[in-house]
This record gives sequence, structure tokens and C-alpha cells, in this order.
Amino acid sequence: MTVIAQILAGVFLAAGAIFVLIGSFGLWRLPDFYTRLHAAGITDTLGLSLLLVGMMFLAGWTLVTVKLIFILLLILLTSPTATHAVANAAYTVGLRPFGVPAEDVPEKDG
Repeated sequence: MTVIAQILAGVFLAAGAIFVLIGSFGLWRLPDFYTRLHAAGITDTLGLSLLLVGMMFLAGWTLVTVKLIFILLLILLTSPTATHAVANAAYTVGLRPFGVPAEDVPEKDG
């Protein structure tokens, strides 16, 4: 493994860890469900993607890299979809965003 690949792996792993750490602070500090869900969804997808790319640099061109690519594609497809489904379910049951008066939230159909 070359030194450049190791440096790139370290940069991607550090960036991924920083994004996951920022997301955890977002879960702790943000005021309501929707903003916390947004912080978790974005940092989960981006942080894990950066971590996986860093692992790909460490693995080199092996079968492990192919498996990591499949995991990355799975995460990129499922994480935003799951975040949207959870937010839609919360909106459907009537959970209001923080700071929005009840008269500004449209009523449910049916």
C-alpha cells in the first residue's frame, strides 16, 4: 500500500468521524423531532459514506472493496428513504414542527 493511499484513507476516515460526531451533537442540541431527524439522516449517510471510502482505500483493490461498494450503495439508497418514511409518519400522526403555530400546519386529509 502506498503512502498516498494511507494518507487519503486517514483523511476520509477522519472526515467521516467528524461528521458522525457533529451529527451526534445535532441530535442532542436541536429543538424538535424533524430537525433532529434531519441531522441524523444527513450525517448518517455522509459520515458513513466517508468512512466506507476510507476503508476502501485501506483495503486496496480486493474483494473487500467490492463488498464495501455494495454496502455503500445500500446505505445511499436506504438511509434517505428511511428518513423520509419516518418524517412522513410523524407528519401523518400530527407531530408539529417546533415553533410553528397550529393554524399554520395544514390539516390532515380524511
